[in-house]
Order: sequence, then C-alpha cells, then structure tokens
Amino acid sequence: MFNTERPSLEELPSSAQLIRSTVIAGASAAVILVTVVLPAEYGIDLTGVGRVLGLQEMGEIKTQLADKAESDRQLENQDQSSLLNDVLGLFVGSVYAQEAEVWQDETSFTLTPGESAEWKLVMEEGAAAEYRMVVTGGRVNFDLHGHGGGNSITYEKGRGSTGAEGTIEAAFAGEHGWFWRNRDSDDVSVMVQVRGDYSEIVE
Repeated sequence: MFNTERPSLEELPSSAQLIRSTVIAGASAAVILVTVVLPAEYGIDLTGVGRVLGLQEMGEIKTQLADKAESDRQLENQDQSSLLNDVLGLFVGSVYAQEAEVWQDETSFTLTPGESAEWKLVMEEGAAAEYRMVVTGGRVNFDLHGHGGGNSITYEKGRGSTGAEGTIEAAFAGEHGWFWRNRDSDDVSVMVQVRGDYSEIVE
C-alpha cells in the first residue's frame, strides 16, 4: 500500500482564494455565454465578438431554421385540423341528408291519358304527415282532400302540376290524400313519398 501525506493547513486554499476562484469561474462563464453561446445558438451578439468570429451568423441560421420548423409544425396541425373538420362536416351532412330522405312509404304509378287514381292516408284528428309528389313525362291535375265521419275538406288543388310537397294536418279523423287525373295526351308517371303520423294507406 502507498501512504500519502495529508496536506498541511498552510497548503490548503484560504476562503478568500476560494471566493476569488469562484468569482473568476463565474465571470469566465458569463463571458463565454455572452461572446460565444448567445451568438452561436440564438444570434444574439451583445459585444460584437460573435459577429467577428462568425458565430452570430451561425446563431441566426439556427434561429431561422427553428422558426421555420415551428411554422411548418403549426401549419401541419392547422391542415390536419381543417381536414378533420371537413371530414366531420361531410359525415354529419351526409347523415342529416340521409335522415332527411328517409320516407315511411312510397308509391309510383303511370296514368294513361284520361286515367285517374287515388291514394290516401288514414289519420287521426290533429295528426300530421309530410309528403313529396313528383310528376314526370307530363302534368296532372290533383285534389288533396280528406273525408270521414260525415266530414270533408279540400286542402289543395293543382292544375297542370309537375309536383308538390308539404304537410297534411288532419282536420278530423278519416282518410286524407290525393285524387289524380291525367289530362295530357301522353302517359305520365307519378311518385309520392310520405312520412308522419298515419296508421295505414288506402288505395
């Protein structure tokens, strides 16, 4: 084993020497920070030394690259958010559109010249039903009316109609619907869609 001699008290640094060394080290670190680190990393040159050594340009380039990367990241996030909103908007719009186009019942038929047809909903008083009627190949005359329990009512009449849509609100319990007649010289097709509060359909 090797024995080492313990230093004497005279050989140890004094408190003043330690403080002076600490101050010198701190000052050196501050000088390095101001003259080297700040210009090289952030393009901040407080003394002008960084510009002379070419460090400021290096720091400016790093800062520009960092800013560009952050800008690209934010733009990418915005694009992703916008795309997500567009997809959600299309999905929700599609769902609403599908819901809006759901009809309980539908009928289609062709009327030859002079031919007529009837189609009615059995409804209670105060009940409501939405409808859409589309006529293709010509025009029809129609009478939207209701009858039951000794009551009768005309809701709407159409002459030379190619279609209509709206809501039937039953004025009383009974059958409420359409009478059509083709007054044209050619065959016409009629399509009717309905949904709402009715119990059955009578043709």
